[in-house]
Amino acid sequence: MPAPSLPPGRRTLLLAGLGSALAACSSGHPSTPTSPSGPNSPNSPNSSPSTSTSTSTSSAFPAPAAWQPGPGELQPDVKLRAVQVVEAIGGWPPGGRGVAAARQRVAALGADPGLADQGGALLADAPQAALEVVYAQYGGLLTDSASVLVVCRQWLAGPDGAPVSTGSTVDVRLSSAAPRWEVTALHPADPGSAAAALSDPATRVLAQPRIALPPAAVADVRSGQVHDAALAAMLALAGTYAFEVSVVRSGHPLLVFGTDRPSDHPQGRAFDTWRIDGRAVVDPATPADLVDSFMRAAAAAGSYNVGGPRLLPGGATANQFFSDATHHDHVHAGFRG
Repeated sequence: MPAPSLPPGRRTLLLAGLGSALAACSSGHPSTPTSPSGPNSPNSPNSSPSTSTSTSTSSAFPAPAAWQPGPGELQPDVKLRAVQVVEAIGGWPPGGRGVAAARQRVAALGADPGLADQGGALLADAPQAALEVVYAQYGGLLTDSASVLVVCRQWLAGPDGAPVSTGSTVDVRLSSAAPRWEVTALHPADPGSAAAALSDPATRVLAQPRIALPPAAVADVRSGQVHDAALAAMLALAGTYAFEVSVVRSGHPLLVFGTDRPSDHPQGRAFDTWRIDGRAVVDPATPADLVDSFMRAAAAAGSYNVGGPRLLPGGATANQFFSDATHHDHVHAGFRG
């Protein structure tokens, strides 16, 4: 995604047993390459709760491991700092609900406790919650500031104590500082309400098991606000690859990070991919040919603006391909309206 900037105000969801439905989640952490739904998740994310919540069939409340950066990450502690704040806000034991308790958890990290006030739907009124980060992707990385898009799933205890699955994507802003970068703001995704009817490409994307969408992205598609050109490209790519999308429309900065140019993401004209055929784009062990071929396939599917970890030669236009530090960890595909 061309680096972003100013994020939109966002909200997400409220639960079923606790209220209404929200953007659900699916993918997991780092593992299972055979499952397009992502690490720690045996099912395709598109089939797990998205605009509605879902009660787990297991009686045990989830206890996901804390996210850790994997091989190849640029400035991994910047991502880790962003993730730790989101994990502290979005997960709590029995008796830990509410903003006041969240402030204490954030303060224990040495971060500004006021960040908890920006947690949005992550602070749903539930007696217990668990949060798992699917992936933390850069939305922008400069020498003194950054945007980290924390894609996550969350479980909230329902009235009977059973976990209800939901999730969000949070645009976390940071500024450089010593000894660690400081989190300065949180912008949770606001996918919007589900549309009364969806286009054929939207319906097919949601049903395609080779396209793994996280909670906010599923809700984006169900809102009817994702351009058919982007959806058609996803379907074309799914003919060759099984891939995991990190961000589509919501949870992404409004502007290309560090510029005053509007990003294609909030307009529903772009999507980012963080894992292809079970291999993380950022991982040095992932074959370069796999990522490069995916980028060229995205261009062939209609993307005018394809970014990734390497600058590819050629293209239908002089600037069809691009690369920078922000896109070291994912492939961006943008489309014209």
